[in-house]
Amino acid sequence: MLDVKDLTLKYGQSQILNGINLTAQKGQITAVMGTNGVGKTSLLKAIAGRHPFASGTISLDNVPLEKHTAVNAARAGIAYVPQGREVFPMMTVTENLETGFACLDGGGHSIPDHIYDLFPVLRDMSGRRGGDLSGGQQQQLAIARALITKPSVLLLDEPTEGIQPNIIKHIGEVIETLRDQGEIAIVLVEQFFDFAFDLGDRFVTMSRGSVTLDALSADVERQQLLDLVSV
Repeated sequence: MLDVKDLTLKYGQSQILNGINLTAQKGQITAVMGTNGVGKTSLLKAIAGRHPFASGTISLDNVPLEKHTAVNAARAGIAYVPQGREVFPMMTVTENLETGFACLDGGGHSIPDHIYDLFPVLRDMSGRRGGDLSGGQQQQLAIARALITKPSVLLLDEPTEGIQPNIIKHIGEVIETLRDQGEIAIVLVEQFFDFAFDLGDRFVTMSRGSVTLDALSADVERQQLLDLVSV
């Protein structure tokens, strides 16, 4: 379980997150929603160790994470798929996937079959450079690379951005599969309302760096949620 308590974050003199509380359970998709600029990506970056936070705690399974850097977060089991994907353009698909082994102990790792079962296109394009893939293929590669790290928490930032509808559907199915396996807590930041609404087990809405709603899907109506995340 991921537990974020009283998290504040600043960029210079500007406070971006105002005492955020968030819990994400394994076997559950927590959808974080809101308009652009409310702090959703900043929240994921703080959890992933990409940006230092000013105060608060981040815990995994009731153990606070100390020295919260990106490396330590990854080693602790937090995998981050950033907005824009950030694949290595000159490296092959296989080489991109193998970078996920960096946070695992030991050597001699090989790409597990279940990665290719989730994303068959990556097997077919294993020798192609990351920069030569389509946006949808790069997104599949970025998620697969994150899964290589054997995470207990998967952070997804705008996974549908700039992607064709058939791949959006496939990515949604993969996210559901990962949820149903019950081994990963998934935190999804997503602007595509229908995608997030269909997948979410819990909804967290944000406005101006603060949480405005935290509710299970059974306890929130579609229109109520839409009103909260609309301009």
